[in-house]
Amino acid sequence: MSDFPIGVVPRCFALVPAAGVGSRSGADRPKQYVPLAGQAMMAHTLAALAAVPRIEATLVVLSPEDDQFEQAVPGFEGPRSWVARCGGDTRAETVANGLQVLREHGVAPHDWVLVHDAARCLLQPAWVDRLIDACQDDEVGGLLALPVADTLKAAGAAGAAGAAGAAGAAGAAGAASAHPRVAATVDRRGKWAAQTPQMFRLGLLAPALAAGLDGVTDEASAVEALGHQPLLVEASMENFKVTWPADFALAERLLRSRPTSV
Repeated sequence: MSDFPIGVVPRCFALVPAAGVGSRSGADRPKQYVPLAGQAMMAHTLAALAAVPRIEATLVVLSPEDDQFEQAVPGFEGPRSWVARCGGDTRAETVANGLQVLREHGVAPHDWVLVHDAARCLLQPAWVDRLIDACQDDEVGGLLALPVADTLKAAGAAGAAGAAGAAGAAGAAGAASAHPRVAATVDRRGKWAAQTPQMFRLGLLAPALAAGLDGVTDEASAVEALGHQPLLVEASMENFKVTWPADFALAERLLRSRPTSV
């Protein structure tokens, strides 16, 4: 059973960790500030969260050295828009520091925190509402996710072909390949690709992150490590995380194809 107070209606707050530099993107600046469809990537993200009425406020957690946010996202201001320059070396540390800032703003342990990647700039308010509807009466919480459709391959080491292809490889000068080879095919049944927002109560998420367990790559995995089972709420494949150079062009096209930016 939950230890949270009975009869108190929890509020929802968004937390956007944005202290990273996005080194895989190939961009000349932190990727959250790369312009897409006329605005910085993160401006699209924050506009989508601001369009969700049930989100009381959004906290953006930046690196202490960040000097670009106010110029890149000039419209982020007001009583529902909070900024803290207390990001850490890891995502988990950045989110944990952000939770402490939320406490200082009066967010209670029973309130919900929706952690969302700044680089998922194609977020739509309806998807956030779907997550809130699914989780608001749940004791644990959950996350947006997408069932895996592709066949999954586990990669082995890069190198020459195995025994079955050794004879053919000999005719190609036996050169080792720069690409990894398939080590196994992974059963995709029951597999989901995690997205964000990930929605958990502050009083559950804070101790989950404080545990500092290895293998924690997102908020859900930290909660899972405590023995909980978050809900998987199906989302759209458009809610992808802009990570690689080609992702920027795709996100730009999709943003420009929408009737209005969100």
